[in-house]
Amino acid sequence: MGARPLRLVLIAGEPSGDALGAPLIAGLRTLCPEVAVSGVGGPLMAAAGLESLFPIGDLAVMGLAEVIPALPRLARRLGEAAAHVAAMDPDALVTIDSPDFGLRLAARARAARPGLRTIHYVAPSVWAWRPGRARRMAGVIDHVLALLPFEPPLMREAGMGCDFVGHPAAAAPAAGPAAAAAFRARHAIPPEAPLVLALPGSRRGEVARLARPFGATLGLVAAARPGLRVVVPTLAGVAAAVAEAARGWPVAATIVEPGRDGWAAKAAAFAAADAALAASGTVSLELAAAGVPMVVGYDVHPLSRLLARALLRIDTVTLVNLVSGTRAVPEFLGRACTPARMAPALLALLAPGPARQAQAAAMALTMDRLGRGGPDPGLRAARALLAALGRPAPTPS
Repeated sequence: MGARPLRLVLIAGEPSGDALGAPLIAGLRTLCPEVAVSGVGGPLMAAAGLESLFPIGDLAVMGLAEVIPALPRLARRLGEAAAHVAAMDPDALVTIDSPDFGLRLAARARAARPGLRTIHYVAPSVWAWRPGRARRMAGVIDHVLALLPFEPPLMREAGMGCDFVGHPAAAAPAAGPAAAAAFRARHAIPPEAPLVLALPGSRRGEVARLARPFGATLGLVAAARPGLRVVVPTLAGVAAAVAEAARGWPVAATIVEPGRDGWAAKAAAFAAADAALAASGTVSLELAAAGVPMVVGYDVHPLSRLLARALLRIDTVTLVNLVSGTRAVPEFLGRACTPARMAPALLALLAPGPARQAQAAAMALTMDRLGRGGPDPGLRAARALLAALGRPAPTPS
């Protein structure tokens, strides 16, 4: 009797994890066609063949204060996920991003089955805050798949295996000038009109907190740049909230929902844009990949803001700044996330000059350091995962 097929439980807790989990599943099936996957994911992982135990949105909570009202729901979902791991008896539990939930699940699953192999995809930002998390994490995680090139030494020092597997933003196909022109024509945006992307977050809480200052900022920019057009690429889970918030903005906005309009529409919107006003997060890397200069704004609950100020160990949270080693992307966090501060920075990006030039150089360097031109990150992550489980896949010639 042969060995049973590889069985994995994958748990993603928010849209960024869903975007990582889908190419990981595709890479696993390329290298190990008999692999069986189950767990929690969003629409992208569902399209890759995963049937989610419950909606991924139930886990997507951001902020130290914001999580408190969601604790009963999170505890219930944690129990359901742990029961699924026990029932499936997998070769490994793979938690993707969302470390607060994922590491709690790994601890509970490892307590029930001490020999369970555990892999976490996306190193937690111990370089930013709470550095002791890495050592605590090593008690329940065997191996880490890291997106940023400076993370493996930190994880290994804490006692875990770790591979840098590249970032998906560096491998995402970009839309060309023809797609950009077609996008503008489809939405009746003149070729010469300044076009700004507004990206107020992928979580409902982010949208609720950022929509108002973002809208007011765009109003100030529109007053200074007549003819300004605003496009809001969003996700299915927050599209209704974004559309409702945008109705109150002083400048009209075109909502682009990839689930409805096709993922190519998002790439085309990025290609057509002159600049962006974005929440802090992975979207800064997506903008960098498309060469869109940006201003980053972010705010959280006042209690979360106070705690973050005490815990942060870095002077920037924007990934383009961190990976490039520059501070080319202006960011306005907490009390600084105001229209009066963000609008001038955004206006500076709508004209040729040193601000745009500095960002172009920083974005190109960021993409090179994240693996642009190298192997597909999903396939690279799958190969590293299999090797960590002692099932190395053949290396292509």
